[in-house]
Amino acid sequence: MNFDLAQEHELLRDTVRQFAVEKVGPVAEELDREKRFPYELVAELAELGLMGMTIPEEYGGAGTDTLAYAIAVEELTRVDSSVAITVAAHHSLGTLPIYYFGDDEQKREWLPDLASGKKLAAFGLTEAGAGSDAAATRTTAKLENGEWVIDGSKIFITNAGTDITACVTITALTGEGEISNIIVPNGTPGYVISAPMEKLGWKASDTRELSFQGVRVPEGNLLGPRGGGFTQFLQILDGGRISVAAMGVGLAQGCYDLAYAYAKERQQFGKPISKFQAVQQKLVDMATEIEAARNLVYKAAWEKDQGRDFGRTAAMAKLYSGELSHRAANWALQIHGGYGFMDEYAISRFYRDQKILEIGEGTNEVQRMVIAKHLGL
Repeated sequence: MNFDLAQEHELLRDTVRQFAVEKVGPVAEELDREKRFPYELVAELAELGLMGMTIPEEYGGAGTDTLAYAIAVEELTRVDSSVAITVAAHHSLGTLPIYYFGDDEQKREWLPDLASGKKLAAFGLTEAGAGSDAAATRTTAKLENGEWVIDGSKIFITNAGTDITACVTITALTGEGEISNIIVPNGTPGYVISAPMEKLGWKASDTRELSFQGVRVPEGNLLGPRGGGFTQFLQILDGGRISVAAMGVGLAQGCYDLAYAYAKERQQFGKPISKFQAVQQKLVDMATEIEAARNLVYKAAWEKDQGRDFGRTAAMAKLYSGELSHRAANWALQIHGGYGFMDEYAISRFYRDQKILEIGEGTNEVQRMVIAKHLGL
């Protein structure tokens, strides 16, 4: 076995890390405080080819593998989660459904702008009464005279309401017990996007509630076969878990970086607090668990790239890295002491951003249900 990254992966890691440190880091606190979407950074990420990494070059993407994508998401989250989730949600949830399930015409229409990062896309699955039980969707789409007439609502949708959002793909009931996915372009009459939602963390990320009132889109906006939506979104969620798992590793690593630097600098009782065993043990535990989580995430990405069944490993990676990020954020803030409770220190932002990693793309409890199913339980 060889655990060395390929040269192209090392180069990618260095490039994204440099971008995150030099471009994202200096403005992350300001973006968070002002709850401002990072349009300038998204444009630069697009220039770097990071907005459509695994999409083939023929459609405007970078044509990389899943491991490269996971590395990029990890490195962005190491500095700021809002920027990272903007990339991850656009790629895994917004763009990949069209690439995986779209016909040639849909791919030609949507992918060039989405894969290149000129436009963003969103995926509308969650509803007020359909979260963990995603099959309980109540949004409906009825076929009338060659058009889908959509009624319903979605909530907690990322990237749906930015100035550069092109579309959202939603799940809807197209018949009794029949769920399908349908592309709804932004600006379609009857499609109403709420003001940005107020959140605990990810404050620079775009999160909206969507409402559909007699929204009409062409019959050709159906994504994949009618009634195939349930299978499609399960596949999308499996891949999305690799994204969020990579975010968990990145956030935990970022917490470790902050805690390590602070512990080496902070003096108490005449010496740096890094010399105290209690602090050392927290840092050692963080470093050890981060190494374990990173290997789990990279294995899930590798399995996906190998064309293997990666669902179990992705769920394990998402569960473990999410819970690790919780521990790491808590330990890192504890090492900062009272200063960690102040917003002037970045660890407070990491602490707030962490919690959603145990909820989004399937809660910890749902991950355990998924893993149990894979184990034959």
